Amino acid sequence: MKVNRLHPWDIPIEEAMRIQRELSRRVIERDDFDRIERIGGVDIGFRRDVAKAAVVVMSFPELEILDYVVEEMPVTFPYIPGLLSFRESPPLMAAFEKLETEPDLVIVDGQGIAHPRGLGIASHLGLILDKPTIGCAKSRLYGRHKEPDKKAGSIEYLYDNRGRIIGACVRTKDNVKPVYVSVGHKVSLETAIKLVLQCCRGYRLPEPTRYAHLIAGGARPPKKRKDEPQQLTLW
Repeated sequence: MKVNRLHPWDIPIEEAMRIQRELSRRVIERDDFDRIERIGGVDIGFRRDVAKAAVVVMSFPELEILDYVVEEMPVTFPYIPGLLSFRESPPLMAAFEKLETEPDLVIVDGQGIAHPRGLGIASHLGLILDKPTIGCAKSRLYGRHKEPDKKAGSIEYLYDNRGRIIGACVRTKDNVKPVYVSVGHKVSLETAIKLVLQCCRGYRLPEPTRYAHLIAGGARPPKKRKDEPQQLTLW
């Protein structure tokens, strides 16, 4: 799969912030796709200074595994909240380059535009891939919101300091902590919320990022059998 190399990665912190502000102006916050038949999910695990990036592609709406790639790479950029895409994108790019089954849309375990400079890893990756992306984070980085009802499907919008809607706090399972959904690239917020809820099958996380999270965390990936959906096998 083709990836766009938009800039260097081994750069000073101030330059990374400048790049985020510049690239945020390129993000498309409306639906810019046709049919969604394959959804990707990405997550990264770390062991010391090595990143383990997992990319999973699932059929939609069936949500069966079609393909996956795991890529390990040393990390050089420091851990700085708000700049995680500069630490995590290089191994993800390497994984996407090896992917044989191209997704129509990607759900990213991280922020989209719900970010101090409007460019979390979901938006950054969307520009790199030139694909629709959704940010689905387990915690809030930026913005304010009311607490949604305890019932699955309840939402409260996330606002920035100027009162602009930048995402949503979404309850994906009854009485379980919500997730934070935001536009990554080439998708509207309402569509992003709808797709995340459609991809949840009894767990807090949507299936594409849940499986990517398991694989990145050490689960044994399934054996590949061409053109057949796969199921994940845990250790």
